[in-house]
Amino acid sequence: MSSSVRPVNRVAVLALDGVIPFELGIPSRIFGSALAEDGSPLYEVRVCTLDGGPVRTSDGFSLLAAHGPEILGEADTVVVPPTHELRALAEAGSLGTGPAAAALRLVRPGTRTVSICTGAYALAAAGLLDGRRATTHWWEAEHFRSLFPLVKLDEDVLFVDDGDVLTSAGAAAGVDLCLHLVRKDHGSATANQVARRCVVPPWRDGGQAQYIERPVPAPSSATTAPTRAWALGRLERPLTLAELAGHAGMSVRTFTRRFRDEAGTTPGQWLTAQRVELAKQLLETSDLTVDHIADRTGFGSGNSLRQHMRALVGVSPAAYRRTFHLTTGGSTTNGRTAEGSTAGVVATADRTKAAGTTG
Repeated sequence: MSSSVRPVNRVAVLALDGVIPFELGIPSRIFGSALAEDGSPLYEVRVCTLDGGPVRTSDGFSLLAAHGPEILGEADTVVVPPTHELRALAEAGSLGTGPAAAALRLVRPGTRTVSICTGAYALAAAGLLDGRRATTHWWEAEHFRSLFPLVKLDEDVLFVDDGDVLTSAGAAAGVDLCLHLVRKDHGSATANQVARRCVVPPWRDGGQAQYIERPVPAPSSATTAPTRAWALGRLERPLTLAELAGHAGMSVRTFTRRFRDEAGTTPGQWLTAQRVELAKQLLETSDLTVDHIADRTGFGSGNSLRQHMRALVGVSPAAYRRTFHLTTGGSTTNGRTAEGSTAGVVATADRTKAAGTTG
């Protein structure tokens, strides 16, 4: 989409003492890779500290940020990466009157506020998560829940989007959340371009439930990954659970259990999510009618597509197209992008890669 449609999103990343360098770098890497069609940046990412001075990292070195907390009041998006010291910071269940609390009070009401991994402790201690759905690293879930009983914690997901407050699970789930924000702001095509530049999957199926420590299956155990890849190429068909289980060579009961263990969701929910993702790609990159897209994505009717789009994306197909339809070179033709690639094939290829690495 054209860079003239929306101004550059100003992102402020708050580095607290003991910050973990990997997660600190995620916003700059993901948002910094998001470019408009003319090559201009879609985000401006700045890092700040509580006093504008250097902060220690968890890896034995210090870093000097260019800004103090004042930029938090100017930001459109505020990101709080994790620090191993947040546990102690929030032990009382409140940030109190310290510098962290003062810094977060600078954030304007309605500003999009994001935490990565245990950065959720800071948001919860500031009262920003009370009564809201949120997540954090699964390892800390029990401790987090005991400190913040008002938070509706879901440790099984990779991230939670609760409107103006978003939280991610541990470590690399911050990549998933930042890609989600790019997708939400600028559409799937831009998010997929960012994912390719960063050499990461544009979307990971399931949630962090698949990473929680469980008994490891025997090496000879079958996996549902090949069936997921097979299904992605046949989304226009009314795939049944029995057909999926048959392709995997398993009973329906075994397939359903193994699918959930590997993907973190049910086969039916997964299929619906993949069909919606393909529909979003076609809405962005083609001029196909809603009914035609519904047919190509296996929903069968425009009404069914509208229902599922509203449930999973929160908007109708028409509203999504008005926001994210690509007009490179003026228009698209017969579902083909300006680069000459069939939109549905590109979307399927991207999701196949993600499915092949899941489980």
